[in-house]
Amino acid sequence: MRENEYRTHNCNELRLSDAGKEVRLAGWVQKIRNLGRMTFIDLRDEFGITQIIISDDEKLKEQMADVTTECTISVSGKVAERSNKNSDIATGEIEIIAEEIRVLGKCRNVLPFEINQKSPQEVREDLRLEYRFLDLRNDKIHKNILDRSRIMKTMRDEMDRLGFTEIQTPILANSSPEGARDFLVPSRLHPGEFYALPQAPQQFKQLLMVSGFNKYYQIAPCFRDEDPRADRSPGEFYQLDLEMSFATQEDVFDVLEEVIPNVFKKNSDWKITEAPFVRIPYKEAMEKYGTDKPDLRNPLYIVDVTEVFKNTEFNAFKGKTVKAIVTHNMEEKPRKFFDQMSEYAVSELDAKGLAWVKIDQNNELTGGISKFITEENRKELDKKLEISKNDAVFFVADEFEKAQKISGGVRDELGRRLELIEKEIYKFCWIVDFPMYELSDEGTIDFNHNPFSMPQGGMEALETKDPLDIYAYQYDLVCNGYEICSGAVRNHDQDIMIKAFEIAGYTEEDVKGRFGALYNAFSYGTPPHAGAAPGIDRIIMLLQKEDNIREVIAFPKNKKARDVLMRAPSKVSEQQLKDVHIKLDLT
Repeated sequence: MRENEYRTHNCNELRLSDAGKEVRLAGWVQKIRNLGRMTFIDLRDEFGITQIIISDDEKLKEQMADVTTECTISVSGKVAERSNKNSDIATGEIEIIAEEIRVLGKCRNVLPFEINQKSPQEVREDLRLEYRFLDLRNDKIHKNILDRSRIMKTMRDEMDRLGFTEIQTPILANSSPEGARDFLVPSRLHPGEFYALPQAPQQFKQLLMVSGFNKYYQIAPCFRDEDPRADRSPGEFYQLDLEMSFATQEDVFDVLEEVIPNVFKKNSDWKITEAPFVRIPYKEAMEKYGTDKPDLRNPLYIVDVTEVFKNTEFNAFKGKTVKAIVTHNMEEKPRKFFDQMSEYAVSELDAKGLAWVKIDQNNELTGGISKFITEENRKELDKKLEISKNDAVFFVADEFEKAQKISGGVRDELGRRLELIEKEIYKFCWIVDFPMYELSDEGTIDFNHNPFSMPQGGMEALETKDPLDIYAYQYDLVCNGYEICSGAVRNHDQDIMIKAFEIAGYTEEDVKGRFGALYNAFSYGTPPHAGAAPGIDRIIMLLQKEDNIREVIAFPKNKKARDVLMRAPSKVSEQQLKDVHIKLDLT
């Protein structure tokens, strides 16, 4: 192999056994310590750090004249044993006695923030993202991106091992209702017409099954015009997209209960729940945890006590859905704890308030709303909640759906504040039996999950049941409170497809127009098929133990969905608009 003119070794390679060797290293100057007659440099590359010693030599001093931290340099010299060894780095027993220094890239400007500080997050995020090329030099962030590559390779290896074929699908596609707004791309060649960036390769993966492929997958880019969240990247994200012919829900579970545990085991030292993962019906999840993505590391659960207070004179509970959460060992908690929980529920969860009571050493109710709870209420609460001395009960009262949502948020926050969340473990569960339909904000019937799913009960269910009572073969995989995968058994029957969309307000002509390829393909012998799509960014976020998904994406958008590094979105020229037949009206 030809010798590299910049380096013979990486900055973590050399050991004491290499003493006396002539070597050449290249990297970034992380630190300079000038001690007068001698200068020390910590030289950093992607692999590690090596200490360089520069003597008080005129030639070397001249070569070092313009060197500052974060310059890139190449150093030629001899490996020597280090007198003050550093056990914190792999090369801590040696140093390089510099003989020649070449400046490869000057750092001409003042750094906007310190590189390789212990907590990069202490720097204002927009500043970090504006100088992301510098931010990515930080060990922690750099490691996240390297680990991302390894995690994605693990996924590919697992899918290849299980006989899946990797196939790419188009980016410029058609608009499809899949739960979010589309990103539209105007066509220059077809005035007034638009492509849409795919929210997911949904139709294409189904068409591949019609085409006779047995098992498909790809690392698929997906594009959705959604608001940013800590666990959701705005605009674009990646998923491990997969589909299987002649498959049932159980077949998909079998594959993912092999792939996902292996990905987590090979990329983390935390414990994981073993397959088969627990299955929780959607309705039960909402009742017990107040969310369809429950964190099972939290032992708290929600109990509906509406019936207990059906005849109450307490105005805050009268005519409302009432949810209760019991917490134990609360005797030491001061009034301030309860007040702060109430403040959190009001400010962060949009609750009207958070009621509570404590059970004292004498098994009597004290504090909070204890004076509004009758003897009869107390008996029924004892039966339903099995409360005992030193417990506390938190109550949420509101309209049904809002009470569920708020109590889910209260459960999560209590788990955090009481330090109940089990540590160093990934807990998985399937959420199953999603409703096929839901009521939209306008009161119309709309798809709840994936419009291309098979309804449980098939055509008979669509024709005979209240749409809001129909379940679908849809499922989510949840880990530690995050939805990391969504999937479904697909509707492969043209008649069922037409009927399912008709209930959601689409005519057969609408279906033909918007999903013409699937509609047509379903007339040519479609196999039953099913699939899923684990979210890669979110899985990596969990494996890297990050709370913010932007920490595991090389060039993310900020909280306002802006790319502050590349200045996107941005205005374009009149000529560019004219080319795609668009005139702006910003009034």
